[in-house]
Amino acid sequence: MKNRILYFLISIFALSGVTAAEIGTATRAEIARTLSRIVSREVTGGYQKAEPTYVRIQAVKASRSRVQIYTTVGLSYYPFREDNVQALRDSVRALLPQEFRKACIELYSDQREIGELVPLACRNAAQLKKQIAKRQIVPFTNRSERPLVTRLSAAATPSQGLSGRHIALWQSHGRYFDQTENRWKWQRSMLWQTCEDLYTQSYVLPYLVPMLENAGACVMLPRERDVQKFEVLADNDDARQYAEEGGWEPGGPGFAHLRQVYHTGENPFRDGTTRRTRTVTGDGTARAAWRADIPERGEYAVYVSYESTPESADDAHYTVHHLGGETSFAVNQTMGGGTWIYLGRFSFAPGHRGVVTLSNGSRTAGRILSADGVKIGGGYGNIARTPCDSLRLPDMEYIEETSGYPRFCEGARYWLQWAGFPEEVYTPKRNTDDYKDDYMSRAHWVNALMGGSERLPDSVGLRIPVDMALAFHSDAGVRDGDGIVGTLGIYYTRENRGKFAGGADRYRSRDLTDLVQAQVVEDIRRTFEPGWQRRGLWNRAYYEARVPGVPTMLLELLSHQNFADMRLGSDPRFKFLVSRAVYKGILQYISSQYGLPYVVQPLPVEAFAAEFTAADHVVLSWSPVMDPLEKSAAPTGYVVYTRVDDGGFDNGRQVDKPYLIVEQQPGRIYSYRVTAVNEGGESFPSETLAVCRMPDEKGRVLIVNGFDRVSAPLSERNDSLAGFRMEIDGGVPDRQDIAFVGAQHVFDLAQARCNVDSLALGACGCDFETDVIGGNTFDYPVLHGRSAAAAGYSFCSASLKAVERGEAALEQYPAVDLILGKQRTTTIGRGVQEPAFATFSPELQGVLRRYLADGGALFASGAYVVSDLWAGDAPDEGRAFAEEVLHCTLDTGRAAERGRVRVVTSHRDFSRGEYRFNDEYRPDRYIVEAPDALNPAGEGAFSVMRYVENGRTAGVACEAEGRTFVVGFPFESILSRTERDRLMRDALKFLLPEK
Repeated sequence: MKNRILYFLISIFALSGVTAAEIGTATRAEIARTLSRIVSREVTGGYQKAEPTYVRIQAVKASRSRVQIYTTVGLSYYPFREDNVQALRDSVRALLPQEFRKACIELYSDQREIGELVPLACRNAAQLKKQIAKRQIVPFTNRSERPLVTRLSAAATPSQGLSGRHIALWQSHGRYFDQTENRWKWQRSMLWQTCEDLYTQSYVLPYLVPMLENAGACVMLPRERDVQKFEVLADNDDARQYAEEGGWEPGGPGFAHLRQVYHTGENPFRDGTTRRTRTVTGDGTARAAWRADIPERGEYAVYVSYESTPESADDAHYTVHHLGGETSFAVNQTMGGGTWIYLGRFSFAPGHRGVVTLSNGSRTAGRILSADGVKIGGGYGNIARTPCDSLRLPDMEYIEETSGYPRFCEGARYWLQWAGFPEEVYTPKRNTDDYKDDYMSRAHWVNALMGGSERLPDSVGLRIPVDMALAFHSDAGVRDGDGIVGTLGIYYTRENRGKFAGGADRYRSRDLTDLVQAQVVEDIRRTFEPGWQRRGLWNRAYYEARVPGVPTMLLELLSHQNFADMRLGSDPRFKFLVSRAVYKGILQYISSQYGLPYVVQPLPVEAFAAEFTAADHVVLSWSPVMDPLEKSAAPTGYVVYTRVDDGGFDNGRQVDKPYLIVEQQPGRIYSYRVTAVNEGGESFPSETLAVCRMPDEKGRVLIVNGFDRVSAPLSERNDSLAGFRMEIDGGVPDRQDIAFVGAQHVFDLAQARCNVDSLALGACGCDFETDVIGGNTFDYPVLHGRSAAAAGYSFCSASLKAVERGEAALEQYPAVDLILGKQRTTTIGRGVQEPAFATFSPELQGVLRRYLADGGALFASGAYVVSDLWAGDAPDEGRAFAEEVLHCTLDTGRAAERGRVRVVTSHRDFSRGEYRFNDEYRPDRYIVEAPDALNPAGEGAFSVMRYVENGRTAGVACEAEGRTFVVGFPFESILSRTERDRLMRDALKFLLPEK
């Protein structure tokens, strides 16, 4: 209403001027059409179809020296930069009468001149610096000296990037208790094999959070971040779990786990006690140690809790003891007391063992060091719910119940209670509406984190200096045909008279929103989909955008209801790209607030190889990857991580060059992975390679990891049907899939706008909604190698690119084990980008043809090992390669539904018996839904094994010069280690006969 009155008064004033009338109705209409056309080229609206964004002129104030034009809010949806601002002004100038052509043109929308809507990160740096010095612009910054958590054991730490910054981040909704229906349910519909409650987590947890942490940020979430279903607690109040050395004394209240379930108002962080001691400089004199019963081997998140006081230490020295060794952290206990503080994810072996220690060694003596609890893993929800009194029916009995789901599935309201936050944070609706509590609690949680810090000094809270917040959502809406809904950004600027505490303008939220949205849209358009839509920048009072006391963005990435969006959005490569774009947008924003250089962490390295060199030594080599989207992402160094036998990875070793020679002990299996680093942070890790030198080796094998595929399920769209064909190719998750709920069962395009979720286009099952689905671990060389070593063979390993480029020479090895897993030629989305992940690229075909012609031996296994060469648009050269080099042809794809094969050959090198490979969804390995059936081809080729259910050939061997053994299912999918060892022994015995 205030805006309307303002524009009305401006209009009256403008019309009363002498010259304003000369900018007549026709000129104003032409200006409106021009601005609408410019904005609509970049910003679209509409749901059924893309619609233009209209800009209207609300008022004009003009003189010969200055023309001010006030427009509707549509103009503000445009991503303004200094160059396009000037271009817009010039476009308007050209439409004005001659006497105004030299006037200063000002365009206003959303109460600001459009030059003020250019993000600080995109403004002239020298001019901006002067404006900040004069306090004309106040950036949103915090002056805290030490961050909440510092990883002391890191081999490399970023000097730029997001080092020391604190980010609040959440992944939309979660499962909640509907009090009106007296049951737990998802907040969003199940479509396209997922649900928003889980879908946005598949960006935030595996990609975005690690990227931000690798850049140096402390990232806080209001939902459980660990998908591990086990949760183990160790607390100072239980002598079986906790021990002390040195002088400790009682502290204040702390965590204790006294209940199986918790009701509203019950706070586990008020049920126990804490312990205290004083810090000393140098080596510690007091120590606390926590032990825990780990139920099974796996990766677990580790959290700690403590009490914060005005005298607390800002460098509490925690050490996590895990399978890879010890990792140390400095935790700033002046902030964050009374909740779970995340340290990291670590591998643990099963059994009762020491997991965390705390030392009173510090850089400052005499500060208070607090010890309380340790939490390991995610676990299941333990908050019990029932309808409030006003919603209960008379004469009906109500029993409180928990969700029965893993905690990572639940909404923020329940995690926040478990994490010790007060009722005013997790139930602002006072226990009457869990749905509203969930989204409202996320906003209040941000302020609870900040309370007492520099930017929220008059509020009680955890004193964490939060720099920004981001809510990661997906939206609804269906577009006709292949239309894409695209990306929307939401922020709010009107709260608290448009200012944050400390004086920063709330339009810094627009800066953040603009930068993130622009980066997401630009990166998608430059890679997977040039037609990706930008839906605008909304300044609206959404609760999550309005309430937090920090610059906040609500990101609506895409429509989870629209097939064209989800066809891309189901692919791990798209999720990585988008998450990296969000990280880059955040980095641009925070760098601009602190006046720091903008340096992006590198991409993962490629062409990795690990090969024998001199006695007891191995040379590791790799190649950096230059990011075509970001020139600052060049690596300046690398970190090599090592795992020995069945242990975990260590803390890494930094090197300057893309190679390293390492020493090994005979008979032990060493695994390696590499990251690239620069001032902006650390990349994601490479694939994992493994090496073992057996003392009395029978021979040597090179294991080639040709399985680098991650992808969405096979999708198709025609005139009547659209969807994902899981029975043909269910895709390959990146490590694991935490968003898959069940296979699609409605494909009819006529149901695109059906209002019944279970009958709508894209409707799917829900039988896997709580399961973690296994994918490509990029760690298969060690599994293959372990079986080769059990057979007495030494082995090295190399990536596919290293072999294709000739950087790993096959001729040095008598036998090659080629891992093809679920490698298969794959497109993404509607196929704008070239297909990827062919089983046998032309380069690989050439390398293998030459190697086998020279007497080499090949063991190749994969679900699409031959059918990929027989695909409809595959070149004929691939089929000739299969017949002449692999000595087999395709019988059929999708050869079996049950993963059982039986050895049928009488050849002396192959043992009789059966093998079982994985044909179902499991958390620890990928499913093989469509294995290949083969036919022997050429002299010396014969069937080795057949699928039990139909007798089709599952494996073909050939005794011709250049021996081969090709299997139509992946070796690593065999469930039993004993069976894998037997098959590898037989394969190598056949390929490398004794002379």
